[in-house]
Amino acid sequence: MFHLPCRVRWSPAITLIALLLLPDPARAAETPPSQADHRAEIEAAWQAANKVSTSGPACIPLLDQAQLQLPAGDTFIPKAEAGGLLRAYGNQIDPSLVGAVVGTVQGSNCLVIVRFIKDGYVQDDDAKDWQADTLLQKLRDGTDSANKDRIVRGYPALDILGWIQPPRYDATTHRLVWSLSLRNRGAPADQPQAVNYNTYALGRDGYFSLNLLTNAANIEAHKPIAHSLLAGLAYGRGKRYEDFDGSTDKVAGYGLAALVGVVAVKKLGLLAGLGVFLVKAWKLGLLAIAGVGAAIRRFFKRSSPAGKWDQ
Repeated sequence: MFHLPCRVRWSPAITLIALLLLPDPARAAETPPSQADHRAEIEAAWQAANKVSTSGPACIPLLDQAQLQLPAGDTFIPKAEAGGLLRAYGNQIDPSLVGAVVGTVQGSNCLVIVRFIKDGYVQDDDAKDWQADTLLQKLRDGTDSANKDRIVRGYPALDILGWIQPPRYDATTHRLVWSLSLRNRGAPADQPQAVNYNTYALGRDGYFSLNLLTNAANIEAHKPIAHSLLAGLAYGRGKRYEDFDGSTDKVAGYGLAALVGVVAVKKLGLLAGLGVFLVKAWKLGLLAIAGVGAAIRRFFKRSSPAGKWDQ
C-alpha cells in the first residue's frame, strides 16, 4: 500500500510537465506551430486524458505483465492519451510507453512516465561489482560525445554535476534506483535544474521504468513518492524475475549496469533531450497556464478526492 501520494498543485505541475518532458529534436527543427494551434493541441490532449484516466485508489493493470497499486491523489493516464499529452508538449513517443501517473492534490509537483522495455531477462550479476565513480565517468564520457551533436544542432552542451542518487540495486526485490544532477552548460544560476529520478523493476521478459520528472528543489520530497510507486508495482505469476527459465527465455544483450549507462540513454532518452527542454520550455509552460487552464482544472477537479484545487 502507498502512504505518500504524489500531490500536485495544478498550475506549477503543468509548468513542470512542460519543463521536464524531453522534446523531440525532429519536432524542434520544424516550423513551430502558432500559439492558437498549440493551445488547441494541448487542450484536446487533456480532454482526451480526462475521459479515460483512472483516479486512485485503484489497481492498474500494466500490459500482461504487472499491476500498479495507485494511491488516492494520483491519476493514471493510459498509453494512447499519455502519448497524446507528451506529443502535445513536443516530446518523442516510443513503443515502450505504457502510461503516465500525475498527481491531483495540492502540495507537490511531479509526473511519472511508465514504460516497459521487453528486451528479455536482464542479468544482475554485475551489480555486486559496481563502482559509482566509474559509472559516473562513463556517463560523463558519453555525454561529452553527445554534446558535439547537440551543439551542431543548436542546443547547449549538457554537464553532469554528479549523483543525486548513486545507483542502488536490491537483489531481493530486483529494483534499481539512480538519478543524476544535470544542467545546461553556461545556464544562469537561477535557471530551474530538472531531475530525472529513475526507478526500475526487473521481470522475466524485461523491465518497467518509472521515470519521475521533477526539479532539484523538490527532489528530496519526491524520492519517497518514486520509491512508493516502485514498491507498488507487482509482476504477475509467471512474469516475475524469479520465474525465468534459462532453457526457453530470452536474455537481454546487456546486464544491469547498462541500465545506468548506454541502454538508459539510448532506450529511454534520459540524456538525449535534456539539453533542449530548458531552452524551450518556459514558453510552453506559460502557454499551458494561460491558454488551456480550463481543461487542466477540469482534469484535476475530476481526479481530486476533495474535488478542489488551488487557483
